[in-house]
Amino acid sequence: MNTAGTIDRPLTYDPKKQAPMKPSTHDIAGFTPEDFTTSDAKDSRRNRTREMQLIPEALARAHMHERLQEAERERRALRLATARRMQRRAERASMRARRALAMAVMQ
Repeated sequence: MNTAGTIDRPLTYDPKKQAPMKPSTHDIAGFTPEDFTTSDAKDSRRNRTREMQLIPEALARAHMHERLQEAERERRALRLATARRMQRRAERASMRARRALAMAVMQ
């Protein structure tokens, strides 16, 4: 299997044999982080792009947004069920009142 490695699972664990990280297209033009050719593993981890560092935050934000939407849907469903229950109760009360009125008129 000839798949490219990832940051967490590189092709090789020897930092000297790993390819240097390339700057992101979103980085400021002309700005170069300290040194992409360092062979130290600590330095290569330090050179991760800003977007990569913000991925967990973006995932957490998306997760919370999804949870809030789910909670809002549940609240709407609960309000709808309550409204239908109250409507049925009002209809039963109305029928009882009509029957009582009809009984009173008949006597």
